[in-house]
Amino acid sequence: MRWLRGMGLLLMFAGALQLAGCATFEPPRPFTTEAEALAAKGEPSRRWQNDDGTTTLEYATQPYGHTCLMVQVDQGGMVLRQWDALESENLVRVQKGMTPEEVERMLGQHRSVQTFKLSGEEVWDWNIRNNGPGVATRFNVHFIDGQVVRTSQTYVYPRDGAFWGYGWGYGRSYYGYPYYRHPFFAPYPFHPYWW
Repeated sequence: MRWLRGMGLLLMFAGALQLAGCATFEPPRPFTTEAEALAAKGEPSRRWQNDDGTTTLEYATQPYGHTCLMVQVDQGGMVLRQWDALESENLVRVQKGMTPEEVERMLGQHRSVQTFKLSGEEVWDWNIRNNGPGVATRFNVHFIDGQVVRTSQTYVYPRDGAFWGYGWGYGRSYYGYPYYRHPFFAPYPFHPYWW
């Protein structure tokens, strides 16, 4: 009888956790006015003026988040539509030949920029929802001479060490404690295969 009561408590606890998880990850409710959006979300990270007289409020969460809420409002402050700019349906709209401003208007503020001198590429990236392997997923847009040439996706994995958490080619472990390093495993320039 005791185990039955314990099982009932366990099921109630599991149900409460499930309900709490649903409440935590629910999408933002649709706003009807600009004032309502500002009251709920605060001042946007940017405001984009559109050619048709409407304004798009951008709520970017980079460099750590994986969403970018866009709220388009008309001149009277009524919400016309709202969407997550980093959903896959929007990412596929990035086309070859677009300018950096066009891409940023479409996807919102980017996480970081890397420049590759040999290829002449400048790569912007955004954290996106991680549905693949690893601990994070990044959407990358590659520019050459101020125009999109391609897009790509990168999976980020946790920093696994070579041996029980020790980093490859580093003089300290992952936790910062020193350890003995055989000369064969010394970092570059002693051994040309270590960075």
